Amino acid sequence: MSPENKNDKAYYVIIALSVVLVMMSATIYAISQSGSEKDAENTISMNGYAEQKVIPDTATLNTGVVVQSATAKEASDKNAALMSAVIAELKATGLQDKEIKTSYVSVSPIYNYDTNATTQTITGYSASNSVQITTTKLDNLSEIIDRSTAAGANEIGSISFSVSDDRQKQLSEDLMNEAVADASSKATMLAKSLGVEITGVQTSSISERGGSRIYYDMETAAKGTETVSTPIQPGESTVSMSVQVTYYIA
Repeated sequence: MSPENKNDKAYYVIIALSVVLVMMSATIYAISQSGSEKDAENTISMNGYAEQKVIPDTATLNTGVVVQSATAKEASDKNAALMSAVIAELKATGLQDKEIKTSYVSVSPIYNYDTNATTQTITGYSASNSVQITTTKLDNLSEIIDRSTAAGANEIGSISFSVSDDRQKQLSEDLMNEAVADASSKATMLAKSLGVEITGVQTSSISERGGSRIYYDMETAAKGTETVSTPIQPGESTVSMSVQVTYYIA
């Protein structure tokens, strides 16, 4: 056989194999599409929902001291003395070290911004120091605020209430069970109405939403006095969960 004939034969063999491979790929794709369509035809999807009203068990607030003085050292020393007294009072209310965290420290110059002056001049210094308090002792919040202000704190930030991680975990488990049961109940009723039976679960997904933090504006709070404590109410929050489940039916 001549070299030309051998090359022609090899060429036709390659063409034939290519055609076979294309046909096999098309067949496999058609089977997979048919299976997907069949799966889609033999399923129903249903949403489930559950929610709970929760009273927050954790509070976070900031308290601190801001002082101004002629020199940076004087401002810093005064601030340190007052802040030490504030932290001592916080601990006296029963707060532990892990519940008190320094959140901000600053010593900065105070400038004279007189528009008639050609240059800015320093008229003094401001020293700031604040701590963030995170506690589950909500009954002590009024005492914490009143005693820290009495010790020299002159900056009290807004209080935010939230649900602790442990409580969130328990809520998630309970809500998931309720949401799944809700989806299952509705899917069972739908299947019965359609004259089919649920045989299994194809896919499922969840969507969880925690209640927003509740903020308590200290500027609108009643001013604490020696005989009246600052009123604090944690309010109520909503935690919810939704699930989507796709069921096989027959």
